[in-house]
Amino acid sequence: MSFSNPIDNLMFNMMPFLVFTIFAIVIMVFVTSLVKGLALFFKNNSKPIRQVPARIVSRRTHVWGGSGSLASHTSYYVTFEYEDGERLELPVREQFYGLNAEGDTGILNHQGTRFIGFEREKI
Repeated sequence: MSFSNPIDNLMFNMMPFLVFTIFAIVIMVFVTSLVKGLALFFKNNSKPIRQVPARIVSRRTHVWGGSGSLASHTSYYVTFEYEDGERLELPVREQFYGLNAEGDTGILNHQGTRFIGFEREKI
């Protein structure tokens, strides 16, 4: 005659529910990220392309990942200031980030929060 432990039965019966819950959370996070990305894409596409005189007032990086054997990732951001004092921080490519410095002035081209380019004034 074998006696089963009620705790073991409870864990065995709850396991499918726990697996389903974790799977549903992962899917919800993925779908939410996808929807947010698409919404930002379409929002930027609905905006006009702006070409405005601006100055680079700051630059920053954001490094994420890299624990254990995973590679780290770096995101690059530049803050531009219009002539009227309004500021806008935009994500930029690594190459642009490396070739420009704080204080550079020129014409900023952007569409919403999408950086298109920056034509630096020649000194």
